[in-house]
Amino acid sequence: MITILETAPLNTVQDPGRPGYRNLGVGSSGVMDPLALQIGNTLLGNEPDAACIELQTYPFVIRFETPTNFAVTGITAPLELDGEPVLSWSVATAQAGQVLRIGIPSAGARGYVCLGGGIQVPVVLGSRSTQLRGGFGGLDGRFLETGDTLETHPATTILSGYGAVSPSAVLGSASAGEKTITLRAIPGTDYLRFDEESRKRFWEEAWRITPQSNRVGYRLSGAPLSLQKRVELRSYGIIPGIVQVPPAGEPIVQLADANTAGGYPRIATVIEADLWRLAQARIGTRIRFQDVDHQTGIAAMQPIRAYLDDLRMMATLYRQSAQSRNGSRIGSKA
Repeated sequence: MITILETAPLNTVQDPGRPGYRNLGVGSSGVMDPLALQIGNTLLGNEPDAACIELQTYPFVIRFETPTNFAVTGITAPLELDGEPVLSWSVATAQAGQVLRIGIPSAGARGYVCLGGGIQVPVVLGSRSTQLRGGFGGLDGRFLETGDTLETHPATTILSGYGAVSPSAVLGSASAGEKTITLRAIPGTDYLRFDEESRKRFWEEAWRITPQSNRVGYRLSGAPLSLQKRVELRSYGIIPGIVQVPPAGEPIVQLADANTAGGYPRIATVIEADLWRLAQARIGTRIRFQDVDHQTGIAAMQPIRAYLDDLRMMATLYRQSAQSRNGSRIGSKA
């Protein structure tokens, strides 16, 4: 079990999401950065759908009430366990009573506190993710608050001394220290409805992420895009990555908490392989879209799969070693 000692709004319990209910008007929710969650769960040997805490505001402080293995992924930030530094993207074991403090990140925007065995909140419609709009999932369908407790699996083996190389170092930088990031995108269904100048400018413009951005979508500011002629579209299904253009002409990139349907013209869709980069982009970051085709978008997932396969093999070996070492059991004497 853990207790929340300090938090701010926007921090929630999330897992990979709640697919299969969009036809009923229920969005998928889930983590904004699915790669960071996969890394944390892989390091700890969790099931792929194990739930974590997604951090959007800092500082965040928890106390471990039972021995717990943990990893903080997604960000590079000052981490302290009872005042001693802990590395991001690495596994550590906290003893009962120890306090973990997570400060403001120097790189990345969303952090993921992954715990051995995951967080035990009720499964609702096949997921533990918080659905804020519907007020269900996670912990009572709401943001975490100071004083909340979350059930976890007590650790039986001390895990430490290994971690992951951040995906930005292996797959290319997301937003660490950068003011502009490039996202690959496929022209959308309504691409040709936009005038030629707007289509050109969409790819060339450095769009800025505005403060009116959240888990529903990132609103971008720049020179407005124009249609060749006004059009009323029927509503269609929405998935994360779709770039819509409302009447004001400034794009919105739909994200984890997106509506299930919408009717604004679709100029493009960010490929799945780059959604984690967008999730880690901060307010004020500028975005350039790179025009790619479907084949390129599909092939872009291969380096991510290879990265995760290598990580899975390494983490398995380290966990097996920890379990076989003398003194690796919780509570044993060195």
